[in-house]
Amino acid sequence: MRRIVSSLAIATTAVLVTAGCSAGSGGSSGIDKSAPDKLSGTVSLWHFFSDQNADVMKQVVASFEKKYPDVKVELHDGQDDTKVQKAISAGQPIDVAVSSSSQPVGSFCSSGAFRDLQPFIDRDKVDLDDIPPAVRDYTQYKGKRCTLPMLADSTGMFYNTDLFKAAGIASPPKTLEELEADGLALTKYNPDGSIRQLGFNPLIDFYENGVGHWQPMINGTFLNADGTSAIGGSDAWKKLITWQKAYVDRIGYAKLRAFTSGLGQESQASNAFFTGQVAITIDGEWRVGKITKMKPGLPYATAPSPVMDGVGKYGASSITGNVAGIGRGSKVPELAWALLKYLTTDTAVQVELGNGVSNIPTLTSALKSPDLKVSPVYKTFVVGAADPHTVTFPATPDGAAYLQTFQKAWADYQEKGGDVNAFTANLDITIDNASKLAGP
Repeated sequence: MRRIVSSLAIATTAVLVTAGCSAGSGGSSGIDKSAPDKLSGTVSLWHFFSDQNADVMKQVVASFEKKYPDVKVELHDGQDDTKVQKAISAGQPIDVAVSSSSQPVGSFCSSGAFRDLQPFIDRDKVDLDDIPPAVRDYTQYKGKRCTLPMLADSTGMFYNTDLFKAAGIASPPKTLEELEADGLALTKYNPDGSIRQLGFNPLIDFYENGVGHWQPMINGTFLNADGTSAIGGSDAWKKLITWQKAYVDRIGYAKLRAFTSGLGQESQASNAFFTGQVAITIDGEWRVGKITKMKPGLPYATAPSPVMDGVGKYGASSITGNVAGIGRGSKVPELAWALLKYLTTDTAVQVELGNGVSNIPTLTSALKSPDLKVSPVYKTFVVGAADPHTVTFPATPDGAAYLQTFQKAWADYQEKGGDVNAFTANLDITIDNASKLAGP
């Protein structure tokens, strides 16, 4: 059960310079006018999966080789972006590479490190409409599609049903007002006034709280059409920041920070939601698998993230995920495309990957497939991924570094406060200046 990306783990640079592989067919562009009737040769696949998830990839690749018996896939497991870059520098060939995050897409496309896939897509009449809109968005940059999605992460709310029942709360909160009321009702204090149990932790830097995962609360956008920051001009972001700051102040920043510092590690069995120290948390579908493994029997349910009344679209989620592309130096582009297309556009393969890795498929047909294993607690994230109002964040050449800039600035603001208009205006300036340095 692998988490693909955290809103706090921002890749600020990811420029891959790809090299060639074994010989293949094709014209001077490497793309035949029509799809080859027969494929043969060797193609390399570099991906970040390891352990059990790498075994799932092996099974899927074995099915691909069965379909194309004259093609051999060379697998390179456990290869994150850094390892891929080092391999390229050493002259090792890469045909298809899978990145664990969508954040380097702007770099992949703008630098030409990954090939433009549109000629293949047009030639083979690939139905991109089967990919949910938000997912189509994060796999291209300024109209250039150099990647396709393979699996995704979708966010939502987890809540402890026993604690809800004990507090007399009959249903999960749907609005931020309800979230705050329920969170405060579920908060318990020690005799000295310190927090013993927290209903909801409003700190923006707690576990999976973050600007990317809170984006659906206001149906927010980060960038304008011209690539400049949209935060300062958004009343919705200002309202969300103001709401969060008021929530923090109502409990007390020092109390929240002291309580949070004593909580267990997010990725361990000591996770505060697992132990009942926090009753409500915003998280992703990967946490379902973690709970099954680390805390079986935990009384919990899931629901869409609460939204700002009249602004957010209840039921929508934040979605991002891993992406796959063809290295520009690949000498077997037809083999690379066949493998890439198999991994990303075949409904049955997407279902197999989703079931095996416990992440969200990136085809609508796979999300609706009766073969996809969907438990009641997992359904929230599958439905959210397909919601037409689900949001993501746009790619930039610097790996969507504006997310990290926003996150750090908000973490500072939640402690010190100040005029929200001045705060967001200065944030726009910081983001835009960094964007100019990153290039087009």
